[in-house]
Amino acid sequence: MATFAVTYAYSGATSADRDAVRPAHVEFLKSQFGNGRLLKSGPFGPDEAPGALLIITGNSRDDVEALMDQDPFHRAGLIEERTVRQWNIFFGADATAGN
Repeated sequence: MATFAVTYAYSGATSADRDAVRPAHVEFLKSQFGNGRLLKSGPFGPDEAPGALLIITGNSRDDVEALMDQDPFHRAGLIEERTVRQWNIFFGADATAGN
């Protein structure tokens, strides 16, 4: 499987709107972490625009997009922009051999 960097830019919804959906979003992410698809994730810092970075494994960009379409934040319209980019890791614990 390949590795993908997924970024979220949250919509203009309030923190309270995200808080209402957050438990389902967290359960979705825990499930993906538990089955090995989600490697790392977290929100951007307080000085950044609201959003998050998720590192996901998948067979293709389409595969990852279909998975992330199931995220309750996406389904609730709380993500204004989502990018999915294949990420070739050269250094670190997840590095691909032979690079």
